[in-house]
Amino acid sequence: MTPQAPQPGAENLAEPLRSRFSVSVYDDSHRLTPEEVETLLRAAQWAPSAGNSQPWLFFVCVPGTANHDRLVAALSRGNSGWVPRASVVFVTAAHVRTGAEPDAPAYSDYALHDVGQAAAHLTLQARAMGLHAHQFAGFDHDALADALGVPPTHRLLTGIAVGVQGDPADVDERTAARDHRDRVRRPLGEWAFRGRFGELPIPDGLADSAS
Repeated sequence: MTPQAPQPGAENLAEPLRSRFSVSVYDDSHRLTPEEVETLLRAAQWAPSAGNSQPWLFFVCVPGTANHDRLVAALSRGNSGWVPRASVVFVTAAHVRTGAEPDAPAYSDYALHDVGQAAAHLTLQARAMGLHAHQFAGFDHDALADALGVPPTHRLLTGIAVGVQGDPADVDERTAARDHRDRVRRPLGEWAFRGRFGELPIPDGLADSAS
């Protein structure tokens, strides 16, 4: 299979950052042990959060379980072909309000940020275990939240498909092609500044251009 990393600009990153990419072709015969699933959740558990608020929920969706059926029923058409093939899918939610009322005070002003950190920790732990993770948001959030019994104090956010890379011949051509697209990122100069917004952008190749 064509390696997807490292790409220019990623050579100096530590593992597992360097080789991480979002696999779309999973081996649907592969399963994780309960211990491996727990290790992935432990990685999320130890992510930093504001005031140690830990405002995350993770729903575990293993093929053959009711949670997996609930997830599959809510997937968008574009995700329904590849997500169910993963060894496990985690669905994240954030604790956003202290009460059920729409105007209830926020549980944490940084809940979404913190759930993102927990998801990133799980994703990198997966790669360290020789697995691949692909985060996605293409599903009917309201329908899945209802099916999972998510209370109004929480907001359903994203899914994280985890497993091992499969054979492209086992999936449709469009899905197989997703794993061979060039990986590109916006240049540093578009989003990293040494001054005010838009001022003194940091160029790519900063070390080479420094005097």
